[in-house]
Amino acid sequence: MDSARSKAAPSRTAMVPAARLAGWVERFAASHGSVQEEPDDGGLLLRASDGATALLQAPWPDDGRPGRGADGVERLISLASQERKIGLVLVRRGGFAVGVASGGKILASKTGSRYVQSRSSAGGSSQQRFARRRANQADALISAAAAHAAIVFAGHAVEYLLPGGDAALAAAVLADPALRDYAQRSRLPFVAVPDPNAGVLRQAAADACSLRILVTDPA
Repeated sequence: MDSARSKAAPSRTAMVPAARLAGWVERFAASHGSVQEEPDDGGLLLRASDGATALLQAPWPDDGRPGRGADGVERLISLASQERKIGLVLVRRGGFAVGVASGGKILASKTGSRYVQSRSSAGGSSQQRFARRRANQADALISAAAAHAAIVFAGHAVEYLLPGGDAALAAAVLADPALRDYAQRSRLPFVAVPDPNAGVLRQAAADACSLRILVTDPA
């Protein structure tokens, strides 16, 4: 066994809405002892007396609108509580879900299904025909998702884009001419999701507006 891996402290990630962060921090301190705040390039680091740490990351950059508060946790709560509109583009081979979210809630959305075949192990001309058919199916999926996203985003002051699902397909949707008006929007970190549907979209919207917390237990 790799010695470095065997000695690594266990860690886990939690998504916590701004309204629940103060309570989460209180429970973390109750479990691990007194907590000190340390600035971190990736957010705010909480270091407990037993050696446990929690890296708190805001759902979006402050972009000139920093949170307010007496300490780092309060400022993060304030920042994450701001109403910011996010355009979600979730796409996988089976379909897509696009929407606009604010405050963790979906304001407008559209889901759809398009079939894209899996790769084939056949060779020769059969493989070439299959590859063309698969490419055409993927193009149809991309075009449909982009067209619906443009309709859903219209009328909303979308500030950020959140891609998810299949990275290559999501990138292709965002690069589609139908979404050229949104090409300069900042992108939030890509999210891995199962086949998109209304439920998956709602969960992605909630997570997009939540704080990401990486907890590392004492070694």
